[in-house]
Amino acid sequence: MGLLEDKNALVIGVANKNSIAWAIAQALAREGARLALTYQGERVEKRVRDCADQIPGTLTLEMDATDDEQIAQVYEQIGREWGRLDALVHSIAFANADEMRGRFVDTSREGFAQALDISAYSLIAVSRKAAPLMREGGSIMTMTYIASERVFPSYNVMGVAKAALEASVRYLAADLGPQGVRVNALSPGPISTLAARGIPGFTNFAKSHSERAPLRRSTDVAEVGDTAVFLASDLSRGITGEVLFIDQGYHVLGA
Repeated sequence: MGLLEDKNALVIGVANKNSIAWAIAQALAREGARLALTYQGERVEKRVRDCADQIPGTLTLEMDATDDEQIAQVYEQIGREWGRLDALVHSIAFANADEMRGRFVDTSREGFAQALDISAYSLIAVSRKAAPLMREGGSIMTMTYIASERVFPSYNVMGVAKAALEASVRYLAADLGPQGVRVNALSPGPISTLAARGIPGFTNFAKSHSERAPLRRSTDVAEVGDTAVFLASDLSRGITGEVLFIDQGYHVLGA
């Protein structure tokens, strides 16, 4: 019997088979969880459905995380299908590519607002609707990166968005803790996903990570999936408001 037998999990952010969110979804399903995956629009629908087809019974639901009406509709459908939700995985972030080139001081007002809305506020929006379905408690988790604490070339406004995301984790943990809902963040080392490859200089700091991290290797996406299983399970019942690093120890190093 798996660690997540009879638990229901919603995973937001699968873009394709190489997504961190997909690795998490597979790990949750391996341990017995029922899954729902969301997709944003027709552009990614087929890729998400192709992933979902690999796990029989997986729900696929359309959701734009900046659209409160679509968010509400997703949770209404989950309520009809399952009656409750046990785990929520938030794995979405976005900043316009132009805002991640050059100097952070040149970030536009519009670009800043967009990055913070999609990358940080969306966690609040999806958690607010998830909480009423977590009547027996539950686990909410999101994805962050150490650039929330340190300056990485070209990460720019996304680093600020991740800092806001981590602060949101702490405030949500305080709000939702009385009803037994835990809120945490996972912080992996660099992983070559579609989104990551769009960051200027990603290859360089991914190489530096594997050379300098105490374990002297890069992050395996399966390690992130296994940590998500831990957070979704009762094994982590005493942990909330935390950032869990899965970065081979890179975060303990100085400059």
